[in-house]
Amino acid sequence: MRVMVLIKATQHTEAGVLPDEKLLTDMGRYNDELVKAGVMLAGEGLHPSSKGVRVRFSGTTRTVIDGPFTETKELIAGFWLWQVRSMAEAVEWIKRCPNPTGEAAEIELRQVFEAEDFGPQFTPELREQEERLRAQIAQKA
Repeated sequence: MRVMVLIKATQHTEAGVLPDEKLLTDMGRYNDELVKAGVMLAGEGLHPSSKGVRVRFSGTTRTVIDGPFTETKELIAGFWLWQVRSMAEAVEWIKRCPNPTGEAAEIELRQVFEAEDFGPQFTPELREQEERLRAQIAQKA
């Protein structure tokens, strides 16, 4: 199963405060463990929401909203994409994670949908299209 690991933003991450050398070193060591174990598929830190935009959809209307966004507890400061056997395994990995912000922090883990999760409405044609797109992405990586 794939799991998206979401590191929640804090006032400091939203202010653009960068991690210190110790945290970068500790996180690098942790990422190295994840890669060696075959768990980590991707992972990145994100710039603060002041550099971001949101697009609100309402029917056929699209509204662009410039950051910053006020609800810090709802924002993401970084992410990983992991391949694990179970959510319990993902939880065990996250318990070993260095504190990602150096202060009070929250990390959310969410299972990623797989093709079989969509049932019969995900037709053979749609599955083939999905596989073709994934292959194209893999070639560019």
